[in-house]
Amino acid sequence: MEYVTRIVIIGGGPGGYEAALVAAQLGAEVTVVDCDGLGGASVLTDCVPSKTLIATAEVMTTFDSSYEELGIIVADDSPPLEQAARVVGVDLGKVNRRVKRLALAQSHDITASVTRAGARVVRGRGRLEGMQALDGSRKVVVRAADGSEETLTADAVLIATGGHPRELPDAQPDGERILNWTQVYDLDELPEELIVVGSGVTGAEFAGAYQALGSKVTLVSSRDRVLPGEDPDAAAVLEDVFRRRGMNVMARSRAQSAKRVGDRVEVTLSDGRVITGSHCLMAVGAVPNSSGMGLEEAGVKLRESGHIWTDKVSRTTAPGVYAAGDVTGVFALASVAAMQGRIAMYHFLGDAVTPLNLKTVSSNVFTDPEIATVGYTQADVDAGKIDAKVVKLPLLRNPRAKMQGIRDGFVKIFCRPGTEIVVGGVVVAPRASELIHPISIAVDNNLTVEQIANAFTVYPSLSGSIAEVARQLHTRKAGAEA
Repeated sequence: MEYVTRIVIIGGGPGGYEAALVAAQLGAEVTVVDCDGLGGASVLTDCVPSKTLIATAEVMTTFDSSYEELGIIVADDSPPLEQAARVVGVDLGKVNRRVKRLALAQSHDITASVTRAGARVVRGRGRLEGMQALDGSRKVVVRAADGSEETLTADAVLIATGGHPRELPDAQPDGERILNWTQVYDLDELPEELIVVGSGVTGAEFAGAYQALGSKVTLVSSRDRVLPGEDPDAAAVLEDVFRRRGMNVMARSRAQSAKRVGDRVEVTLSDGRVITGSHCLMAVGAVPNSSGMGLEEAGVKLRESGHIWTDKVSRTTAPGVYAAGDVTGVFALASVAAMQGRIAMYHFLGDAVTPLNLKTVSSNVFTDPEIATVGYTQADVDAGKIDAKVVKLPLLRNPRAKMQGIRDGFVKIFCRPGTEIVVGGVVVAPRASELIHPISIAVDNNLTVEQIANAFTVYPSLSGSIAEVARQLHTRKAGAEA
């Protein structure tokens, strides 16, 4: 009888379900252990829901910021003294019901794809049991919600259990007034005054979204600017936009505690100041789901943060055990998790595999405007990690941007001074997540700025700015910046 390789995947997020599809296609016997629903946090409580909410906010922002300039007239029967009042509102309960419906539908679609590929899905929580057996196999114990247990035997195990919101000891979410990012979709009414603690990607995205939906937002940042991990020019544009739209951005202000006082929330800062609002959203990072799984007992090394150590083909320190996604702390992106999971299966099952290369990863912050990046960064250039020419071109010069009333944003490209090979880029614009793709292709394929400049672009188009930056880079001396 022909032997079939047995794969057990713990966690059904992007790292898990993409790995399951690959392993099943390569002929393995695949079991996916999941406790919440395939798609994981990315689909059920994080990426898909937040971007669905942001889609509504985006429409509101577009209307509010450009309807007068573009000549749009909205019929309004309010008295003359109230004519300046906002004429478009949002039903947050309806928005959130749509968010949950779409997330659940996406999860069902993923489950159907995985089972159609031939994988088995087991509902429960999985843990590794002991060390590797003499025959190289591993034991995974699955505990169901009713307490029953099932033991699975695997030739290889993939840990893709993701993470959960980090909580401050003195700012525990209650799901009503003090919220983490998984709980906001239970709100039926728009927060009148929302305090967002944390100015990283999650905090900035939600702060911008709720500001656009009509909340009065205060963004509390412990750093000197929003999005401290992003391109500084891009962060400066976004912070300026936030302030211009009425957001209260509090820089260098660390939150110490948050507590309910009746129907209000009081947030105390480390310097003793107290700010109040109707709701508070805690967006202070994530914690990996790696505890209580028998990982260290099975030989899996954990970092001090609790993340699983992996190499560039997703191997852990334990033979036959791989890991992918947010639990590894490599790069908290669904696309990276999916790639890690696929690489793990290709590697174990003997298919051709390319090690993970983070310098080709494109990412996006879904604020308005969006911030998309790929490859080497301004920080890398400033720190001397790479020698590069840089040109930045504001979108204000772009004819399509003028037509659409777009005032904020830019295109920035980095290239090597000798070869002029494109090594990185930043786009700040509406739909920057779509505009970054040609730069991503250039980075991934070692294209030169001359090749980018010589490719035809539509006139007028925002993508024309990418070609224009490439043309300027091709003619500028090393180190020049527009």
